[in-house]
Amino acid sequence: MTDAGDAARAIALLDLTELGDAATAADVRALCAKAAGGGPVPPVAAVCVWPRHAALAKGLTRGICKVATVINFPAGDAPLGAVLAEAQEALGSGVDEIDLVIPYRAFLAGDAATVRAMIAGVKATLPPGRRLKTILETGAYPDVRAVRAASDLAIAAGADFIKTSTGKIPAGASLPAARAMLEAIRAAGRPVGLKPSGGIRTLADAQAYLALADEVMGAAWAGPETFRFGASGLHGVLASVLGGQATAPAKPGY
Repeated sequence: MTDAGDAARAIALLDLTELGDAATAADVRALCAKAAGGGPVPPVAAVCVWPRHAALAKGLTRGICKVATVINFPAGDAPLGAVLAEAQEALGSGVDEIDLVIPYRAFLAGDAATVRAMIAGVKATLPPGRRLKTILETGAYPDVRAVRAASDLAIAAGADFIKTSTGKIPAGASLPAARAMLEAIRAAGRPVGLKPSGGIRTLADAQAYLALADEVMGAAWAGPETFRFGASGLHGVLASVLGGQATAPAKPGY
């Protein structure tokens, strides 16, 4: 496939995100306008915003793309009751997808039960058709064996997607972590998606993750229902490729 073909494929898999601490309604309006695409640039798969902006994003996107929000974000250490309340509030805003940071520090300390209870509890609140994406924060893990174990746990507890990173710690996505997660998905026995996020900033980065997904899962697997990029800074690079311009490194972004 050409660079333009790869760029078109990747941009349609983007979760375009505005999770800056000082994000405003104006920022969300700009995000949703970008998400709609135009000319040679297709719409993205979803926008992901803070819960306080979810209803606004839902109204602005008008079905052009999914609307996601985050809960237990970014630290992953809120108590279960508070996280369930966040989930209910988000669902009341009409979101299509919830990105949940798992209690990864508890997992790394050997407490799988807390992680399992949170994922299963949030999953149980979701009506049919709503999607739960679990953020593992793989950059905090000691090795890929731990990534695989967390992936297996999240899938067994009901996750619809497993996602590498919040983008809020220095270490984001990595190809070895993504491979471990894809291998867990392949072994799952049911449909589960992958969302690499954090540090994916160039067309070459996107191509590497898509090639990995094609290798592990098959060339027809990676679509918006099964694969997302959490890489808002990538959008401008991909749009430049589709507009026939030379590529340049993206600005840092989630």
